[in-house]
Amino acid sequence: MHIILFILGVAGAAAFWWYRLKYLGQAANEAADAVGRVRGSIRRSAIRKKAALSPLTAIDDPVVAAATIMTAILCEDRPVTPGDDQRIRDAIASVASPAKVDEAVIYAKWAFEQIGDTGVVIDKVCPFLKSRLNENEREQFVDMVLSAASGDRSPQIRQRVDRLRQKLGLVVH
Repeated sequence: MHIILFILGVAGAAAFWWYRLKYLGQAANEAADAVGRVRGSIRRSAIRKKAALSPLTAIDDPVVAAATIMTAILCEDRPVTPGDDQRIRDAIASVASPAKVDEAVIYAKWAFEQIGDTGVVIDKVCPFLKSRLNENEREQFVDMVLSAASGDRSPQIRQRVDRLRQKLGLVVH
């Protein structure tokens, strides 16, 4: 009889400790999930703060930067028209996928609406592009801007393109 009690005692102790370990495992998983949620929240908060300071500082893609500068130069004193939108899309489509073009143009319109000053856009975004593009690519980008602005050769656009060339480290004509 004492052997049966011993076996039942060992089985009971094993069940007790198995349950405790299972419970501790669940608690550890919940703690890890909570840590992940906190880390994600901190990351999102940092991105929100960065974007709140300026939508331009949140730009980390050359395609988005190019679309933002093109939008600022083409639509300096007026809202973005469907024709402007299409010219920007056509120019950017030569260097990016259609999904990336959509993302870039949508962000560019939003960022320029938030800032509203072409000079500021050029000053803030050009250093990023200058660091990411080689001289040949910078020349191609200026050509893209000029082709997108082909219908409008106002002195204001020429002045902005000259400033763009200067900020990109290119020779101003």
